[in-house]
Amino acid sequence: MDDKLGVLVITAPSGTGKTTLNRRLVRELSNLEISVSLTTRSMRKNEKHGDHYWFISKEEFEEKLSSGKMLEWAEVFGNLYGTSLDEMHRIQANGKRPVLEIDVQGWEKAKDKLPNATSIFIMPPSMRALWERLKKRGTDPLEVRLRRIHTAREELDHGKHYQYFVINDDLDRAYLELKQIVLGREPTLDRQNGLSHCQKLLNECKEPWFAELHSELETMNQ
Repeated sequence: MDDKLGVLVITAPSGTGKTTLNRRLVRELSNLEISVSLTTRSMRKNEKHGDHYWFISKEEFEEKLSSGKMLEWAEVFGNLYGTSLDEMHRIQANGKRPVLEIDVQGWEKAKDKLPNATSIFIMPPSMRALWERLKKRGTDPLEVRLRRIHTAREELDHGKHYQYFVINDDLDRAYLELKQIVLGREPTLDRQNGLSHCQKLLNECKEPWFAELHSELETMNQ
């Protein structure tokens, strides 16, 4: 994969505001384009084919894998997600910087292929705030929300593999910080403090309320 045009990799736990921030970013910076991922999950209400995702069958996805047409892929909650090399090449051929909205698993598989990429990890202000956001979103049943919050905890363990960090405690402030990083300016939050906040979130996962969520998930899976 040729990443001379400065591929941007932006990762965040579900419910942290990544999609909202990225859509605003590409509206304002015309040299960016989001690489639309492929997925085998069902389309949700108000989603559009080719905008949020390319929704394809599992058979189509597996054919692309076997023919070497994927930069990265992962299985998340039983569905397949991935970045198509054809999509990346299309964006670069138009002289734009690809923006990859991929999860931690995806970045683990792609990072060695993109040595010049800029990697950014967006984090919630707290794990409790993330849980409240997942509830207010209203798109997932309780079991899925529980799985998402625990997946977020696992993703935080990989924070050390990112260059930059943004805390989304206020959408406008988080956007300005993200934009500053993309434009190559000095970030407000340096890497050490970003890693410290990541550890703070991990420590929060040891609190009683989080353990109760884990117990509830185990009960539902029995």
